Amino acid sequence: MSAPEWFGHPRGLATLFFTEMWERFSYYGMRAILVLAMVATIEQGGLGLEDRSATAIYGLYTASVYMLTLAGGWVADRLTGQRAAVWYGGVLITCGHFIMAMPWTQTFFIGMVLIVLGTGLLKPNISAMVGQLYKDDSSARRDAGFSIFYMGINLGSLIGQLICGYLGERVGWHYGFGAAGIFMLIGLTQYRLTGHYLGQAGLPFIRTEDKETNLRRQRDWRSVQGSLLVLLGLLIAMSTGALRISPLLLAQSTGVFIVAVSLAYFAYVLVWGGLNAAEKKRIGAIIVLFVAAALFWSGFEQAGSSFNLFAERYTDRMMFGWEVPASWLQSINPFFIVLFAPMFAALWIRLGIRGLEPSTPVKMALGLVQMALGFLVLFFAARYVVQGEQVAPGWLLLTYLLHTTGELCLSPVGLSVVTRLSPPRYVGQMMGVWFMGASLGNLIAGLLAGFFGEDSVANMPDRFLSIFLFGAVAALVLLLAGRAVQRLMGDVK
Repeated sequence: MSAPEWFGHPRGLATLFFTEMWERFSYYGMRAILVLAMVATIEQGGLGLEDRSATAIYGLYTASVYMLTLAGGWVADRLTGQRAAVWYGGVLITCGHFIMAMPWTQTFFIGMVLIVLGTGLLKPNISAMVGQLYKDDSSARRDAGFSIFYMGINLGSLIGQLICGYLGERVGWHYGFGAAGIFMLIGLTQYRLTGHYLGQAGLPFIRTEDKETNLRRQRDWRSVQGSLLVLLGLLIAMSTGALRISPLLLAQSTGVFIVAVSLAYFAYVLVWGGLNAAEKKRIGAIIVLFVAAALFWSGFEQAGSSFNLFAERYTDRMMFGWEVPASWLQSINPFFIVLFAPMFAALWIRLGIRGLEPSTPVKMALGLVQMALGFLVLFFAARYVVQGEQVAPGWLLLTYLLHTTGELCLSPVGLSVVTRLSPPRYVGQMMGVWFMGASLGNLIAGLLAGFFGEDSVANMPDRFLSIFLFGAVAALVLLLAGRAVQRLMGDVK
């Protein structure tokens, strides 16, 4: 009897598709209103923060979400397995959103930390499980499966930003945060009810129950518990005002930490990871693609910060006598993803059949080019803003279109290739490291967004132009290095 399928793919893909869809609903729905809620005045129900502090906190939050994926991959690989890590991560995310829905400033940041911890557990491990569903399939079919999975991510993002954005801006910020928690709970329920379709995907490796193994597990659990206690102490100190840290300084320090941890981890795996020569070359390829992804996300992830403020302050959003919520413009990106993801999935398969499929480095270079072009569009739009005009939404729509097609060239392809390049015993951790690249990009995006505030409008065109030039140069370098990277990848395409 053949295994059940879902649109020609393993049936377990549907379980992971809908789990990730509702998790992304909660994440992007909350993210759509996060900066707006922080810069809104206290009388409007916001936190009354200035732009640079709000965008730095936003960058810290989005960066931490991805930074904790390394720890989440480690916990799954060594302690729980991916399947249990996804479940407990979802529980923490749900609790975090409901806590943010409470009308107290102190609980606001506690809820954010719980979401960070939960996403760190869920995000790398659910992606790793998708890869495990395709162990014996071609790279083209696996890429197609990841593209469908990516469509689920963005379907949840689209719906979440519309619902949470409207509730947050028109009813109250805490209603938007609460809606995110409700739909995450729906995702958890679905995951539990249909988990039997996952087969062996996500189950922990079988280990011998010897004394040394048990002692190591106990040490690992103590490490996790100790880390949580330290984090709890920091939270209490910050919420009570006993510890005051500048968001800008904390964000910059976190950036240095991310780079140091990533370099240290890659060095550890290469030197002491017990890899053979081919595996070491593949890790080298992951390092190059890691840098490219971080550069891409540093531009792309300004959607929730500088682009969101640009939409609120400098974009004419009146339509048929009704002002469209600023957060709704962020939903254009996931709408385009849902529209174009099946086309890209089919494109890679058809090109693969004909032997014309671009290599992974070329696909990622194309993503960088399109990210850069999006900022070139905003360079021209910002020139009108400097003259005191509000611009049409079409400028942001064109930027989001370019960033979307760039994302489809880079992100699902990157997820897929990391699962294929990683040694099996390190796949969860390598997915975590991959998301560390996204973490670094998110952090840079939050810091850059602080320079687009109302007090620096005159410099806005030049700053958009500088990001365009930087992205274009990075794409050119990756294209020129493409053949060398492909040699490192070996037979992985």
